[in-house]
Amino acid sequence: MTQTPAANNGLLNRRWFLKAGAVAAGAAVLTPAMADGPWMTYPGQSPGPYGAPSRFAALKREQITLNPLGPGDGASCSPLQSLNGIITPNSLHFERHHSGIPDIDPEHHRLTVFGQVKNPLVFSYESLLRYPQQTKTWFLECSGNSFRNTFDEAPDLTAGEVSGLFSCAEWTGVPLHYLLDEVGAHKTASWVIAEGADASGNNRSIPMSIAQHAIIALFQNGEPIRPSQGFPMRLFVPGCEGNISIKWLRSLKLSPTPAQTREETSKYTDLLADGTAQQFSLKMEVKSVITSPSGKMQLPAKGIYPITGLAWSGQAPISSVHVSADGGKSWAAAELQTEPSPFAPVRFRIPWQWHGQPAVLQSRATDAAGNIQPTRAVALRKQSPLVIYHYNGIQSWQVDASGKVRNALI
Repeated sequence: MTQTPAANNGLLNRRWFLKAGAVAAGAAVLTPAMADGPWMTYPGQSPGPYGAPSRFAALKREQITLNPLGPGDGASCSPLQSLNGIITPNSLHFERHHSGIPDIDPEHHRLTVFGQVKNPLVFSYESLLRYPQQTKTWFLECSGNSFRNTFDEAPDLTAGEVSGLFSCAEWTGVPLHYLLDEVGAHKTASWVIAEGADASGNNRSIPMSIAQHAIIALFQNGEPIRPSQGFPMRLFVPGCEGNISIKWLRSLKLSPTPAQTREETSKYTDLLADGTAQQFSLKMEVKSVITSPSGKMQLPAKGIYPITGLAWSGQAPISSVHVSADGGKSWAAAELQTEPSPFAPVRFRIPWQWHGQPAVLQSRATDAAGNIQPTRAVALRKQSPLVIYHYNGIQSWQVDASGKVRNALI
């Protein structure tokens, strides 16, 4: 079949797979002699109380220890290179903790809403389950995601190890504005200070204009949120840096000013190149990453491969993703496999013909507000090299003539 190039270095039209047929795409031809496995000769395992993955497809997260002297301070990354679709399974959702995961009995946990309100209230877990709830498919990203690509040398890492402080799930909970209406928020209450019930008492100030869109999340992908994600309840603020979606939520204080907490002064501020610090830049920028082929992978043979990945933005829905196989010299539009929606990622895909040539694979996302993912150089230009948050530079994967894929800083 004739391959129509969409851009240089092997990129094909995004709909090539639809026209090529099964054999051209690499499927085997069915023959009567096709053998079945021994698993058809004996009964399989009985169903258990909680599902587990196949032993041939078991995945795990990459652990990051941020402070060896701080018990429970650390993170784990989602294995983006091994997942498909946009939903992250609960057991593989990234984690970031400041003082470990508390073991909270929901019967004794309370959420207090107070401050500049007419009627302070205390909510139990059971009472929140009786409130009207909404279900949203939203991404969550740590503001320090992809920080390893801000170094001077490219670390040889997988897509998950580089950018896996990002996940997406279906979140179900009580819209925060229901509770704010019930307590009677004062007009002067411009900020919400949220605090968690972990040993660090982690807390953050959130502008009321952003908090109005938050939910008190009680369920993740259909089951009660896990302790590592804030059981029995967490604040979830869509499109914003993950640290303001406070886990193990215990209090919401309404205030006319931000609290200037430890977490928004000593860190989680953007240190700029001129030495000034920018606070409360909470929205996450437009971003994408190719998850396959990606770091530490090996192309097994010459042929046509799908380039696939994820794109997201906290500013507006993703409108398009373009892919380059020559380090950004030429670009082709990728197919979006999922319908763009606010605060949800999209999965993109485009066919690529590899015949042994060196390549640099990149993706560039654009959102509906016109924001375009910048190059690495542009993304780093305004920030101090000492502290990097909100890094969203274009990710590069270098493919050599042997088919080995490595992280590259271009």
